[in-house]
Amino acid sequence: QVQLVESGGGLVQPGGSLRLSCAASGIIFSRNAMDWYRQAPGKQREIVATIGSGGATNYADSVKGRFTISRDNAKNTMYLQMNSLKPEDTAVYYCATYIPPRLHWGQGTQVTVSA
Repeated sequence: QVQLVESGGGLVQPGGSLRLSCAASGIIFSRNAMDWYRQAPGKQREIVATIGSGGATNYADSVKGRFTISRDNAKNTMYLQMNSLKPEDTAVYYCATYIPPRLHWGQGTQVTVSA
C-alpha cells in the first residue's frame, strides 16, 4: 500500500525559509518520479516542482530560484527547500507520485507565510 507522509510545514515570516519532507513507503521509491503540489484557499491545486527518478528537476515559474526539490533514495524521502518565502506561497503542500492508474497523494502540510 502506497503511503506518503509530509512534514515540516508551519508559520514563517516573509523572507523566511522552511524545508518540507515527504516520507514514502509501499513503493520502489528510487524508481518513481515525485512531485510537490500546493493548494491555496479558494484556488486549484497546482504543481510546484517535480524530480525524476534520475534526479532531473522542474519547477513552476512562480518558485524558480527560491525552491529546491531533492530526494534521498536511501531514506525513501523527498524534500522541498523553500527560501525567500512570500505570502502568496501560503498553501497546503502535498507530495504525490504517479503509479498507474492514478496519482497517489499525501495528507498535506500547511505552510503559512505571514508577518
